[in-house]
Amino acid sequence: MATAVETLSNLERRITVKVPVEPLQKEMSSRFQRLTRTAKVPGFRPGKAPLKMIEQQYGPQVKEEVFSEAIETSFGQAIQENKLRVVGMPNIQHKPLNQVNEDFEYTATFEVFPEVTLGDFKAASIDKPDAQITDKDVNKTIDVLLKQRAQFIESKEASAKGDRLTLTLTSFINDKQVETTGDKPIQIILGDDSRFAIFDDHLVGGKAGESKTFEVNYPETHNPKELAGKTVQYNVNFILIAKPKLPEVNAQFAQSLGVVDGNVDQMREEIKQSLEQELDKRVKIKLKEQVFTQLLDICKADLPKTLINVEINRMAQSTYANLKQRGADLKQFKLEPSMFEDQAKKTCKLRLILAEIVEKNNLRATADQIKAMVNEFALNFDDTEEAVQWFYAEPSRLEEPTALATEVNVVEWFMTQCKVQNKKTTFDELMSGPAKA
Repeated sequence: MATAVETLSNLERRITVKVPVEPLQKEMSSRFQRLTRTAKVPGFRPGKAPLKMIEQQYGPQVKEEVFSEAIETSFGQAIQENKLRVVGMPNIQHKPLNQVNEDFEYTATFEVFPEVTLGDFKAASIDKPDAQITDKDVNKTIDVLLKQRAQFIESKEASAKGDRLTLTLTSFINDKQVETTGDKPIQIILGDDSRFAIFDDHLVGGKAGESKTFEVNYPETHNPKELAGKTVQYNVNFILIAKPKLPEVNAQFAQSLGVVDGNVDQMREEIKQSLEQELDKRVKIKLKEQVFTQLLDICKADLPKTLINVEINRMAQSTYANLKQRGADLKQFKLEPSMFEDQAKKTCKLRLILAEIVEKNNLRATADQIKAMVNEFALNFDDTEEAVQWFYAEPSRLEEPTALATEVNVVEWFMTQCKVQNKKTTFDELMSGPAKA
């Protein structure tokens, strides 16, 4: 076998491979001989058809199989001999098989993995969030838990934040109705963070039996986008106003939170421990975000188009799946590759960087680290032991916990290479930002 490699661009290569035909012809003859024992040919009993007829009937199929296998085997040998790390599937070109004589020659065009330049991490700086759980944080959490367990008492007083409103609603944009509850009232908790604050402000001061009309000007950044930049008129009928009656912080309340003996101090301690766990998770997320951002800025790598296209397709399929799950009509959505290109490039670059760092610094997750990550995943299931067994029952299920455990190693390693400074913050400040990792 002879090979020649051409460099077409930074990452694109073309390799020409010549394979002697004689061994391939011998393999074809061997397969024809085996077929004579089993092939069914009209007019002949099984195993009695002449070899010539077997060759005529199965010749093209056998030739295609033998030469395809030769390409697969020889290409693997060629890239190994030339130390080429191929990305994706190669584009194979060769002349028609019936024109092949002494040597079978083909070309394979493909991309290779790039060289990753890691750069100098010593100048990088990471802010490590430094926060403590205070009594104020515990009290605020208890307030939330109290509101979740509130009893609502019907009232003739005007509505205020925290009240439960029963109402009917119709909305218009440019005098065209866009939404209505019809005759079926809905219930909302006034001041709920899930809604646009100005909308709720208009509902303050309403009484049962009253009606109110008001307009809300939604900003361009509003979500859902259907209302972004629009002026919406609302007609609201107040059916019922109910004021919250919060439970007392006592033994009964503590028991409702799982503290068997109703000890309020124990309840507060358990709430504090839970908040500390959330704090620890968020600190790790913030550190990971910073480290990954630094890696993308400092490290250099050309990106194979093959990897980018695969990631774009993955992101598009994931988006379609999410839309379908939400009941959306997929025919109304056309997802262009350009919508995902920037994020796909970042994702591909980060993967290449992480792989390089892991390889050079031996940061692959150990079995114990993977197990710890699986155990953490299992906490999200009712039966943690069964969940752990599920993960280990199929090797592919360990890919995500393995990747995340390896990322933890990279983050910890990076923080030994750069400047780390503690940044004072609070639990509320830390939890207010989105969790991306």
